[in-house]
Amino acid sequence: MDQIVPINTGAHDTVVVAGGGGFIGGWLVRHLLESGFRRVRAVDVKPLHEWFQCLPEAENVVADLRDLSNCRRACRNASHVFNLAADMGGMGFIENHKAECMLSVLINTHMLMAAREARVARYFFSSSACVYAADKQTSAQVTPLREKDAYPASPEDGYGWEKLFSERMCRHFSEDFGLVTRVARYHNVYGPLGTYDGGREKAPAALCRKVVEAKVSGRHDIEIWGDGEQTRSFMYIDDCLKGTLMIVEHDIGEPINLGSSRLVTINQLVDIIERIAGIKLRRRYNLAAPKGVRGRNSDNTLIRRYLGWEPSVRLEEGLEKTYRWIFDQVAGQPRRRAVY
Repeated sequence: MDQIVPINTGAHDTVVVAGGGGFIGGWLVRHLLESGFRRVRAVDVKPLHEWFQCLPEAENVVADLRDLSNCRRACRNASHVFNLAADMGGMGFIENHKAECMLSVLINTHMLMAAREARVARYFFSSSACVYAADKQTSAQVTPLREKDAYPASPEDGYGWEKLFSERMCRHFSEDFGLVTRVARYHNVYGPLGTYDGGREKAPAALCRKVVEAKVSGRHDIEIWGDGEQTRSFMYIDDCLKGTLMIVEHDIGEPINLGSSRLVTINQLVDIIERIAGIKLRRRYNLAAPKGVRGRNSDNTLIRRYLGWEPSVRLEEGLEKTYRWIFDQVAGQPRRRAVY
């Protein structure tokens, strides 16, 4: 990925990545280490062998951050905290595990308390486009969502409410206690070394896996959830990392969209993956499956105003890298957990 202006830390400061064993967190830990940071603490509830990337140069800690005492230990001597930790997944998961998703509010609440006590310089919270009001996402040709469209509040039940509440917690910790917080609303992040099966995968990885399985098995058909005309935008992991670090260092005191503004249907997403795979599949539409909102897209006016930048990795480029990696996991020599 492109070189990013480094975050401002002292020589002996620690950068904490909560959720460091997850997809985005693992890539963030890797990028920080490759950028020269020597004190990176990755914290995740999963055992180390389940981390998507477990890098020995980092301080890798297995801990449940729903517990305040663990958050205090995680934030010890920290200058920057990136809170990416949450119990979440794709639409199939969040529609059927609302209580589990809501419990993630404990992570952000206790991490904010611990960060304040540790006098952390900057605190980042990864929110989601699921905070947006459902009645603004009823058309496939959706008007791109502006940050103010989160109110009046009517977010995705469970997961969306947790994210919106946690955004407010960040705001009030800034107002009441002077903790500098930054909030980005991620829109559908994808890329290699992510979840591609098991029920928590999101659309790009799920569809890449289904295409690989169809190609390898010789059964040239694919199940698509819904009618395939629902729309989304998808952001490649490199753009997510770059945007996150830029947001942390800029004076952006309000939640901000971080996502691609290119709107595509699920059918168009399948078209792209089929071209990458060199195959054409029969499509079976499961209208009873979880589908989420009809359309969702990111209005990037605010991020362009603040940063003079927006996510730009072409969907075709990001999907090719993602497909090739998933192909290796399904049909080649799996290395799902990248432990170095």
